[in-house]
Amino acid sequence: MNRNDEYLKSPDLLPISHNQRNIGVKGFAVIWVGMAVVLAAFAIGGAGVQSLPLGWVIVATLVGSVAIGIFMTIIGDIGVEHGLSFPVYMRAPFGTIGTHIPSLVRGITAACWFGINTYFGATAMNGILNLLFGFDNWFLCFLLFAAVQLINTALGIKAIERFADLAAPTIIIISAWMYTSLSDKAMEQGRAVWSWVENPVTGVAAITAFMVVVMSNMGFWATLAADMPSLSRFFKAPKNERNWFKRNKSQIVGSIIVMPIVNTFMIIIGAVSYIAVTNYDPVVALQEAAGGFVLGILLLMIVFAQWSTNTSANVIPAATVFSNVGGPKVPFWAGVIIAGIVGIIVQPWSLFDVIIPALLVIGGILSAIVGILFTDYYVLRKRRVNVQDLYEKDGQFKYMNGFNIAGMIAWVIGGFAAYWLSAYSFIVGFVVGAIIYYVLAKYWWFKKYTQAEIEDPNDEKYLGITVGRDWEIETVQESIVVQDAVNQ
Repeated sequence: MNRNDEYLKSPDLLPISHNQRNIGVKGFAVIWVGMAVVLAAFAIGGAGVQSLPLGWVIVATLVGSVAIGIFMTIIGDIGVEHGLSFPVYMRAPFGTIGTHIPSLVRGITAACWFGINTYFGATAMNGILNLLFGFDNWFLCFLLFAAVQLINTALGIKAIERFADLAAPTIIIISAWMYTSLSDKAMEQGRAVWSWVENPVTGVAAITAFMVVVMSNMGFWATLAADMPSLSRFFKAPKNERNWFKRNKSQIVGSIIVMPIVNTFMIIIGAVSYIAVTNYDPVVALQEAAGGFVLGILLLMIVFAQWSTNTSANVIPAATVFSNVGGPKVPFWAGVIIAGIVGIIVQPWSLFDVIIPALLVIGGILSAIVGILFTDYYVLRKRRVNVQDLYEKDGQFKYMNGFNIAGMIAWVIGGFAAYWLSAYSFIVGFVVGAIIYYVLAKYWWFKKYTQAEIEDPNDEKYLGITVGRDWEIETVQESIVVQDAVNQ
């Protein structure tokens, strides 16, 4: 076995076997509570009530949340069925080298979210220090908070994660309290929470405003719609289960039920914050609603909640991507530093001000990837995958110098289409990416580079948990040991 193949077979990229899967229905539901408590979601609610009543913002949020949850579950079957992560399966529609380009987009997006969440945590820290000592320098707090999180992640310190398990449910309680306090504040100013709109729109403009809220919610979670296999490969699922719904039960409950509920709750608080104080920045709204010791405790919980979310949902995925793209020369800790640098230089305090158009663009770019994944996995390969070759440098996924040009073209066109029709970005990107990839791959690319699982659609050879298989990939080190034993 060629040592040059080693970068394709790093331990964190190998398939997860059935006995390594330890996340069930309840476990994933709890994970979603933690992940969906993201204060940046306040912006969607605050922006929504500038054009629509709160009731319609909630409906649009539920539609978008459930829709993106369905996409997550559909793509997540890749992890459940084969135990494969996002960057590994992406070698099929993009090539062994080409996979790095969309993976980098996912990594950079995660790094940007790291910056935004760090900004919220930093302003909360600044608020605490201002209460206690009269200190007021949020940027210094930002740099300090970023450094602490990155060091924590690079060293793998788990203490903060255990403490922060309490932070997410605490933030939900805080949000419920904020809703009551801010609703009263809005009423004092003559603003009815459920009917007040800053600049009401009607007709076509109202439909567009509604769809912007839908697409913003989809764009908000678009990274996970593409990257869900990296998490779903750890989900418990019964062997030899051919029923798709039973096999993906953990995903369905978490992504289609729990996430929309928690996400909608966060959107509501953002909307009420804007109605009450014309500002959807959660820290500003909280400072308007509380004071003294209570405010200090609430701000501290915000710090820990952002810390917890950043570690698991942003820094680790971004660092993993950067480390995988860089190969053996870029260890995980270096990936963490790169993620931190990207999260800082994008100036997240400015990103938050343009978060809605940013979400539409990000959602469109990533939705084309989701559409390509859907076509490649379900339509062309029929869920059968030649997993062994995904880890071979010169296997069927090498294509042309490591690139699947069909996937690249479909992604570019799908992304541009979503950009030009931004009010419908996710749907446009998904449909255009999926259709173009199907045509190019089926009638052109896979004629040039034949795919074993398409030429020979055999379940026993190319399905995973559905036929009770755990994929085993021989690593370079194992090959050396076997060869030494033979030589002796």
